[in-house]
Amino acid sequence: MPLLPESAAPAPASETPTPLRLKRVAIDTYRENVAYLHRECAIYRAEGFQALSKVEVRANGRRILATLNVVDDACIVGPDELGLSEDAFAQIGVPSEHPATISQAEPPSSISALHRKIAGERLTHADYQAIVRDIVDHRYSKIELTAFVVATNQGELDREEVYDLTAAMAGVGRRLDWKAHPVVDKHCIGGIPGNRTSMLVVPIVAAHGMLCPKTSSRAITSPAGTADTMEVLANVEPPFERLQEIVHTHRGCLAWGGTSDLSPADDVLISVERPLSIDSPGQMVASILSKKVAAGSTHLLLDIPVGPTAKVRTVPEAQRLRKLFEFVSRRMGLTIDVVITDGRQPIGHGIGPVLEARDVMRVLRNDPRAPNDLRQKSLRLAGRMLEFDPDVRGGEGYAIARDILESGRALERMQAIIEAQGARVFDPEHPELAPLTFEVTAPQDGMVTGIDNLHLARIARLAGAPKVQGAGVDLLHKLGDTVKAGDTLYRVHAAFPTDLGFARQACERTNGFTLGSAAEFTALHVEF
Repeated sequence: MPLLPESAAPAPASETPTPLRLKRVAIDTYRENVAYLHRECAIYRAEGFQALSKVEVRANGRRILATLNVVDDACIVGPDELGLSEDAFAQIGVPSEHPATISQAEPPSSISALHRKIAGERLTHADYQAIVRDIVDHRYSKIELTAFVVATNQGELDREEVYDLTAAMAGVGRRLDWKAHPVVDKHCIGGIPGNRTSMLVVPIVAAHGMLCPKTSSRAITSPAGTADTMEVLANVEPPFERLQEIVHTHRGCLAWGGTSDLSPADDVLISVERPLSIDSPGQMVASILSKKVAAGSTHLLLDIPVGPTAKVRTVPEAQRLRKLFEFVSRRMGLTIDVVITDGRQPIGHGIGPVLEARDVMRVLRNDPRAPNDLRQKSLRLAGRMLEFDPDVRGGEGYAIARDILESGRALERMQAIIEAQGARVFDPEHPELAPLTFEVTAPQDGMVTGIDNLHLARIARLAGAPKVQGAGVDLLHKLGDTVKAGDTLYRVHAAFPTDLGFARQACERTNGFTLGSAAEFTALHVEF
């Protein structure tokens, strides 16, 4: 989140003659700068500030924009103090008690474009550039951000607008150049618990010699992201310069992308999209492709899972989304291969960081207990990525990927990456799971005909994942399995009695499994 440059920032509406003392207010406002003034502050009364208005804070030659909150409790800020939330305080970069001034901020220059989008008009490339720049500079309030997200969701963007938004988002923040070709990456649009294929694809592809610098997100609404699971095994936040060394030495990495400042507008928009559960096709394409282009990728393998409780519910919907990804990628100069995969159920056995790390290491070790669906999907994806190599003929990638895995070369490369990033103690034979457990059993005899991805992910989160690494859900049965009444369907792990109670209540409402006959299974899953 950059500071406003002096040359780029507009002149404030008025100057405050008397500085206030800065105070760090220990509140996490999640990617929103918030400033706090006491209602009895003389400046608050004189300047005509209003709660939730945009203000400009200056201190020691630096300036940031923030949303104003007004407080009545002097324990939070006194009448002669200016409070800043955690993010805002870190950005202003001066100590507590330092003098600071506050003034009303000018409206964003792109506000007229936002109003036109709300009215349903089509915006230009320049409009999206202006909007994205104002978003990155924190000139939009949460209300204005929400209006933009909703407007681009309701009046669905045409494909030219999706390209314009993607290019604008990729054009701000850091742009990496690995001085290599090809630079490959793999991404899944999400929504499938346990889908830790990246942690298998990266070491396979890197062992082949292709450059695969994988930066991943942490979970926001899921029980674990790739970065959360990799963090069980290694440090995922090495300094960027160290990350570059690791990539050039080992041909790959598995790190958190939050410190790289890649497409920073996306991080701000996500903070609004996720609480609203908005993930329209246009916004999804712009979010994913802007970060891949900014990360220096030249080739991308994209996984679109399809299933009744996945983000994409039908194959025709997935095919429409694939065409949009392909159009924008081509305009951005990015080579893309879109794979439509089975998203009817979780991948692997574990849902939660430690459980998913266990599954990954078992696959890498060629352990007979390894989940076969995770192994096969990872090999399929790795094979497609290997075919980005001009020396690998089409159709040969899967066999090469399987040889790299079965020979132990993928495990060796993964261990090298883990050591380089900073290994953490982890024993896949005895993973440190959260100690409190309960089992969910089958209420009747039958065949598993359906598994609700969303509900099982919610149970894992209620149990404490991903904040509690050892919390989550351990699946014992999958689609097509025959079970008897009383058989354990899955086991829930939690670290705290309250979390265990929340997860148990969710399981009592519905266990997320549907049992039926073999004929019902065939009828339901004929498409796959």
